[in-house]
Amino acid sequence: MNDQTPHGHQSLAELIASRLCHDLVNPLGAIGNGVELIEMTGAVRGPEMALIRDAVRDAQARMRFLRVAFGAAAPTQILSAREAKATAQAPWQGTRLHVSWAVTEDLPRHRAKLGYLMLLCAETALPMGGDVTVTQEAAGHLRLSAKAPRVSYDQTLWSVLHFGINAAARPLKACEAQFPALHAALSLFDLTLNFVADDEGLTIATA
Repeated sequence: MNDQTPHGHQSLAELIASRLCHDLVNPLGAIGNGVELIEMTGAVRGPEMALIRDAVRDAQARMRFLRVAFGAAAPTQILSAREAKATAQAPWQGTRLHVSWAVTEDLPRHRAKLGYLMLLCAETALPMGGDVTVTQEAAGHLRLSAKAPRVSYDQTLWSVLHFGINAAARPLKACEAQFPALHAALSLFDLTLNFVADDEGLTIATA
């Protein structure tokens, strides 16, 4: 497995994603701080404030996740095991998808990126939610295992992971951007992806 990004490689899409996330994180943080100050003064109380607080918290969690999943990553950038776990699990709190990031080692950011994109792909196949665990196996390969009451598997869409965006034979939706993004990231490091879906769940692993 080639674990190093080619020197200077940064796609335009990754740079745009990084810029958007960077520009949105600060105002979201400011809104969150403002909500905390209002709550401390007691000037406004009620369920409305709770809704705003939760919405800001969810948006911040999603933004941090998407910054890793779609943003640019230099070969030297490291994501600590603690930060990776918190960032990977936070967006799914309170949803029907229960995510466990069980990778216990610090990872190069571009390797964590693969796991995050795998999570987004798995989400599309689990309409009723489920229990998802991401682990690291031999030679640093990542493995996602999901147990779910229902698996909705679009074979044409998932073929993009092997053959690229044109394999879909249709325009992809914005919510499916993770599939060509993961294919591109895998190709960059000379990796392939194995995935199996059945009535009991879903397994995705780099190889």
